[in-house]
Formats: sequence, structure tokens, C-alpha cells
Amino acid sequence: MEMFGKIACFVLLCMVVVAPHAEALSCGEVTSGLAPCLPYLQGSGPIGGCCGGVKGLLGAAKTPEDRKTACTCLKSAANSIKGIDTGKAAGLPGVCGVNIPYKISPSTDCSKVQ
Repeated sequence: MEMFGKIACFVLLCMVVVAPHAEALSCGEVTSGLAPCLPYLQGSGPIGGCCGGVKGLLGAAKTPEDRKTACTCLKSAANSIKGIDTGKAAGLPGVCGVNIPYKISPSTDCSKVQ
């Protein structure tokens, strides 16, 4: 039953990302976009569709405020989800061939992200 709840939550979050929006980036969009990265970041699966989510997040974070939101959400998710390899998380931009204007790390000061 717990797995069904997680799947339902994931589907709901994906629907939020797919829905057209003209508003600021939300944590729901960040986490659902990067949900395919979890198996890779937890060492239990391949990178799979993760890079698509990383590239989508980069494209969605158009303003400095969006980038600060994404940074804060990433830090929050990293602290709340057990078993994330922070080295793999920090290396995601390079593995996916994108340039993110801040380091993906629990020590990043998101208030300084531009």
C-alpha cells in the first residue's frame, strides 16, 4: 500500500510539471522533475531519465528567484530523502552535460544564487 501512495504522489507531481504555467517555479516541479534521478542518487539504479529532468529544471528556472527556489528545494529534498549520495548529486550537471549556476551541495548558500 505504501508503494501505491508513492506512485500516486509521483504521478500527481508529474501532472503539475506538465501543466502549463506562467508562475514562479515551485518545489513540486523541482522534485517531480528530478524524481527519475532518485534510483541513481541512491545507488540502486542507472541514471535513466534523470538527465531529462535536470535539463527540464534548468530550462524552467529562468529567473534568479526560480534558481533560488530550485536550490532551496534541492537542499530540502536531499536532507529529507535517505541514502542520497551527495557526490553523485554534485556531479549530475557534468554527467548530464549542463551548466547549473551553483553547486548541488548541502552546503550551498541558496540566498546567494543568481
